[in-house]
Amino acid sequence: MSEQNTQPALVSAAMGIILHAGDARNYAKQAREAMREMNFTEARSLLETAKKEIAEAHRAQTEIIQNEARGICYEYSMLFNHAQDTLMTINSEIELTADLILTFEVVMRKLTEKEG
Repeated sequence: MSEQNTQPALVSAAMGIILHAGDARNYAKQAREAMREMNFTEARSLLETAKKEIAEAHRAQTEIIQNEARGICYEYSMLFNHAQDTLMTINSEIELTADLILTFEVVMRKLTEKEG
């Protein structure tokens, strides 16, 4: 097991997770706003950007987990715990946003077909 000071790496990873996840949340929110305006192309584009941001956050988390599996020990960190919670919460928001966009598109298509 490694005796090195791992705290700076853990703090850096946690902040990266929080920042990327926060950006992902903002893009998901913008996607829902575009959806409400019936701009589904923009909504899907913003959702894809949100997914890229959450993937970056996930990569930072995975690096820490892989390091632990290799024997690098990290002390418990409330900041990293918060980062993981933030990552999972926002990932759920993104998944729900994707479902909402799809649902709204289907409903609008069916309404348009009925009118036509």
